[in-house]
Amino acid sequence: MKPIIFCDFDGTITNTDNIISIMKTFAPPEWEKLKDDVLQQKISISSGVGKMFSLLDSGLKADIIQFVKETAHIRPGFREFVKYTEQAGIPLYIVSGGMDFFIAPLLKDILPTDAVFCNNAHFDKKKIYIEWPHACDDQCDNECGCCKPTIMRQMAGADDYIYVIGDSVTDFEAAKQADLVIARDILLEKCVNEGLPHHGFETFYDVLDILKQREEVKA
Repeated sequence: MKPIIFCDFDGTITNTDNIISIMKTFAPPEWEKLKDDVLQQKISISSGVGKMFSLLDSGLKADIIQFVKETAHIRPGFREFVKYTEQAGIPLYIVSGGMDFFIAPLLKDILPTDAVFCNNAHFDKKKIYIEWPHACDDQCDNECGCCKPTIMRQMAGADDYIYVIGDSVTDFEAAKQADLVIARDILLEKCVNEGLPHHGFETFYDVLDILKQREEVKA
């Protein structure tokens, strides 16, 4: 089986969840309940995240971008991990519930833009509003926003061995479709509780070791 990798961005590639960091810094207190409702799966991701960004003035765009550039750090080993997948010919896709305006600058010169699936933020109205270009297909009714399982169905073939790398409840539906999950934080807990095949990680050097070991064994 041919390997293919689907990797989350916020809290996975970066050391922090950028949406949470943005909200803590720029949003009024109402964002907290929206965040809790999303994490507890009381409301959909698209509804919760859309409402959170609608709390922010569009005029904050430059300040938010500068803030993310200064505070978001790529997890150690990610560049080496990307280089390995390129050399090994393993397709790598970033599937993120994050926003284009802060993901693009952080992944510049690391990955081509056509390997990144995320949401689009717009700043041409008083409040920021979100466009969801990767909505759920007819096999998903979770209102994911950026629907990771849908993207996986579009990009992976029947003979592919699917790796999912992630950290949060927002990666769980994708994890259910994986042959192997490489997880940390909340996603790791859910994989343990649900009995999904998984390995834990902290840095992408860990991910690289897991990938090399499995691919060398399969070869």
